[in-house]
Amino acid sequence: MPRVAARQRDEHAQALQGAAAALPRHLRDGTLQLRQLPPLGLYVHLPWCLRKCPYCDFNSHGWRQSRDELPEARYVQALLQDLETALPLVWGRGVISVFVGGGTPSLFSPEAIERLLAGIRARLRLQPDAEITLEANPGTFERQRFAAYAAAGVNRLSIGVQSFDDTMLQRLGRVHDCAQARAAIEEAATVFGQYNIDLMFGLPDQSLRQAQQDLAQALDYAPPHLSLYQLNIEPQTAFARRPPPGLPQGDLAADMQQALAGQAEAAGLQRYEVSAYARAGFRSRHNGNYWEFGDYLGIGAGAHSKISFAHRVLRQVRHAQPERYMQQAQLGQPVESEHEVGRGELPFEFLLNALRLREGFDPRVYSERTGLPVSSLQPGLQRAVELGLLESSTTRIAATERGWDLLNDVLQLFLPAGSAG
Repeated sequence: MPRVAARQRDEHAQALQGAAAALPRHLRDGTLQLRQLPPLGLYVHLPWCLRKCPYCDFNSHGWRQSRDELPEARYVQALLQDLETALPLVWGRGVISVFVGGGTPSLFSPEAIERLLAGIRARLRLQPDAEITLEANPGTFERQRFAAYAAAGVNRLSIGVQSFDDTMLQRLGRVHDCAQARAAIEEAATVFGQYNIDLMFGLPDQSLRQAQQDLAQALDYAPPHLSLYQLNIEPQTAFARRPPPGLPQGDLAADMQQALAGQAEAAGLQRYEVSAYARAGFRSRHNGNYWEFGDYLGIGAGAHSKISFAHRVLRQVRHAQPERYMQQAQLGQPVESEHEVGRGELPFEFLLNALRLREGFDPRVYSERTGLPVSSLQPGLQRAVELGLLESSTTRIAATERGWDLLNDVLQLFLPAGSAG
């Protein structure tokens, strides 16, 4: 056994040296000119859940064995080895947020989360006020478990409630019921100053009145943050293979979106992004960094990264299958693929998320994050303004009310040359 461990250490050390040796390739001259690097967040993917939901297209894997058999220690070790391998790409940069997503991260014990966060702090320079979010499923909720996560260093919880209607939860394939959802929210409100409730609408056979009642129950808790999503049928999901009957037809989904937005805003939550609502001071810093084309280092099975350098923007994808990911991370080779974002792709990639923000974006931020002049948005920007889809000034570019409802049509105007419409 010592020989195996020694060989693995040697292999990982060699991989670290290889990663550092590859850094000059990313630092060489290029056509982009980024005068300063954007904020940096860390995403950590924990891929297991009790059962995969039929609508979920994330890299998640049902875990049918007992929780004691979950490979926590091995996976946390792989995550930290992955992080060490990636360190040359982000040397010296501060980290504004950590988001532990999945899967169902609350399947992992508080002790495992504590080891993970301690290892992250030992390797990265987290800002003193860094937002550290953990996704939690009410189906894995245990009294006092949230307090243990807080003690481990988590300061924000995101609770996947989806609905307070037991019939709807069964149709969505969720493993929790309404009573468990309520208990989880009540505990989160006691333990955490910041938490988010995930809620869905447009569910099978759901009426507008039922959707409003669902939201009303969430608003009874006066959550600091709410994520309100329409159920979409994504490719490669169980629902795509066998769509559930009773999905909203015609204008019903749009009516739901409009009514629920008004209901949430009347309760004191500001809709600052297409699906995100928050009270003053409680916007998600981690997600906000995504929407503003900030950088993020993703570690874990199937995690994605976007890392900027002075003259280029790099994207990476980790190995998706958990067992292979752990093996490759042990060898210092967690990345399955990487590519440099082409100059012609950057306008679309930036706008893909930035236009989801109610306030839009400052054109100067566009230039800072892409290394391109604002003129690179033409002629798409001019056409969108003529169609009444975007507003544009020297200090702000944002979707109009009509444009916000037709974002896919807006983005079509900025597709890279040669892309399919």
